[in-house]
Amino acid sequence: TRSSLHGLQQHYVKLEETGKNKKLNELLDTLEFNQVVIFVKSVAQANELDKLLVSCNFPSISIHFGLAKRSGTISRYTAFKAFDKFMLVATDIFGCGIKCVNIGINYEYPPDVDSYLHHAGRAGRFGTKGLAVTFHLFVSSNIDSQAMATIQSRFTVTVLELPDHIDPASYIQYIVCSFSLPTCAYAAPATS
Repeated sequence: TRSSLHGLQQHYVKLEETGKNKKLNELLDTLEFNQVVIFVKSVAQANELDKLLVSCNFPSISIHFGLAKRSGTISRYTAFKAFDKFMLVATDIFGCGIKCVNIGINYEYPPDVDSYLHHAGRAGRFGTKGLAVTFHLFVSSNIDSQAMATIQSRFTVTVLELPDHIDPASYIQYIVCSFSLPTCAYAAPATS
């Protein structure tokens, strides 16, 4: 069955592994948003990226399978939903129920098409506009390109490279709140 993600702009960014944090910083600094979900593959990556964002005074929190107690997950989810935090670093544990996320970033390429749908579908919920950005590594470009071809076929969409400028009106219907994000010099990610 072919599906479509209505109202959602989907783009990719080609880069090297060592450029991911810098590009993430650039996106968070230039894109307008209500809330952002950044998807990673592992608990270690979620903790590391969240720690980096927090150290740069970004309003970030993480949710992942490694949290010791369910109450920890619920309190973090509640903080994000209540706009105490505007950025969420998550593994696949993050589910539905957040209405104001308008940007989803695949920091790591999703492992399969269904995961891509799950991740991209977090932005632009309930018929609103949204933006999904996937980091596409040069090193694994053949694998990533094959996966992207499958995604485009299944979801009847053309996923283009993220342009230098994107009109916020094309991916956001309204701004819930306004805040100023700091600029931070990001270090290269640790190797896993």
